[in-house]
Amino acid sequence: MAVHQLTVDQARRIAVHAQLLDTPRPTDLVRTVERLTFLQIDPTAAIAPSADLVLWSRLGRSYDPADLTRAIEHDRTLVETVAYVRSPTDIPAVIAEVREAEPYPFMATWLEANDSFRRDILATLEADGPLLSRDIPDTSVVPWPSTGWTNNRNITKMLEVLALRGEVAIAGRKGRQRYFDLPERVYPPDLPALSLDEAIAHRNERRLASLGIARATGTVMPGEGNYVGDAGEPAEVEGVPGTWRVDPAYLDVPETFTGRTAFLSPFDRLVHDRVRAEQLWGFEYILEMYKPKDQRRWGYFALPILHHDRLVGKLDAQADRKSGTLVVNAIHEDVRFTKAIRTAVDREVADLAAWLGLTLSGPAAP
Repeated sequence: MAVHQLTVDQARRIAVHAQLLDTPRPTDLVRTVERLTFLQIDPTAAIAPSADLVLWSRLGRSYDPADLTRAIEHDRTLVETVAYVRSPTDIPAVIAEVREAEPYPFMATWLEANDSFRRDILATLEADGPLLSRDIPDTSVVPWPSTGWTNNRNITKMLEVLALRGEVAIAGRKGRQRYFDLPERVYPPDLPALSLDEAIAHRNERRLASLGIARATGTVMPGEGNYVGDAGEPAEVEGVPGTWRVDPAYLDVPETFTGRTAFLSPFDRLVHDRVRAEQLWGFEYILEMYKPKDQRRWGYFALPILHHDRLVGKLDAQADRKSGTLVVNAIHEDVRFTKAIRTAVDREVADLAAWLGLTLSGPAAP
């Protein structure tokens, strides 16, 4: 198979298009999540929860977080899993990877020791579900071992382990608390059972369709992977060492690409792989909310700024809901902003404030 030769600009445009960050904007929430393959759930809401920021950056001001809740809890066109929102069609592959590959061997040992606890939970949910974790008795034999905040959180950890394995499902939320139930009451009927090979192939193909261009393999990190195996076709990017995999459906995108300006969640898939972001865009980014204030370069929850096919800076802002304002602390320029970039960024800041229902304030407010 021939290796596709791409310029950096072409690779960037393929990636931006695959992530639905060009024009025209998508208009359908469910189809948007299906294309992205998942939304990462993170409770940090310095501006807005990450899942909502990701959808706002695609759908624009018409996006209402209540629509996402409705899709998950009422329509069941999307489902919540541990730490993610996904399309139901991806659930069999996600479950198969955990069941067949067991990424955390100690978990299998803990599950085996607590098999009676597992069966008690399933019986309780069958009789009374959906239930919050606090409403389920702790009959564990061996406590969950941890040196951190999850130590002895036996019910929560068992529910999450069972959810990862497809034995229970998240049915909805009460604030930040999750309702759990049996999967047949939450997931669509007749979902197929996949082998590990089928699951890996499905996940790689879906991941590449979402990213557009990615590495085949690399350093494995916790959470959702960034690599796509042998999905797609091989490609080389001018000036960037190594071989990539590209989705052939996007090879014509660079010729018709029309960009726009967008603020990205720190967990946005366009920038989540920091190595890829640096190799393709020369973009350096670290989420600094865990750093002491005096050691931050860009801010507590700075949003990367995309302008057409370039990552041009970071927005340091915070939603102060008590005062009803979006405080813009700084707009960091990674490249010198032209008048056109400044105008587009200012317009996007105003749109963000309007979507949040806040007024603008701060020294860097437009």
